[in-house]
Amino acid sequence: MHTLVKGLIAGAAGVAAMTVAEKLEQQFTRRPNSYVPAHTAERLFGLRHRPDEERLWLNWAMHWGQGVLLGMARATMAQRGLRGPVGSFMYMNLRLLNDQSLENSTGVGAPPWTWPVDEQVIDLLHKGIYAFVTGYVADRLIQGPPGIPSARTPWTARPQPPTAPSD
Repeated sequence: MHTLVKGLIAGAAGVAAMTVAEKLEQQFTRRPNSYVPAHTAERLFGLRHRPDEERLWLNWAMHWGQGVLLGMARATMAQRGLRGPVGSFMYMNLRLLNDQSLENSTGVGAPPWTWPVDEQVIDLLHKGIYAFVTGYVADRLIQGPPGIPSARTPWTARPQPPTAPSD
């Protein structure tokens, strides 16, 4: 299976995990659904403005579409050797940059440092879940370059650093 297709699968897994986490979080915080993805899509594609209750499908399309498509970037990272938690952390920043660039360039969003702290924490938590699940799946589906241990390589089979001779 091609790397980019595997990236779409990894991205879909990440969006699914993030969406489940959001719904669980909303049960505790009573935070309402966000329609920022739909507002952003309307502006990006020049669509007619509609009330939020008429935007559910557009909201889902933008929410899922961004996450699934960005999975291709994480797949490429895995293939090129940017793997594991470090690769996923770097990828989380790419996801945040993508969201903020689209939302702020369309005038829908505000810079995150202007948000209340609890909203910043919630957004970082959800994007972290997305990034690390996407990375976990990508790292398992995609073989990295030669010499870089893959997630499928058992620890016992990985090259061990040389040890100093004992006296």
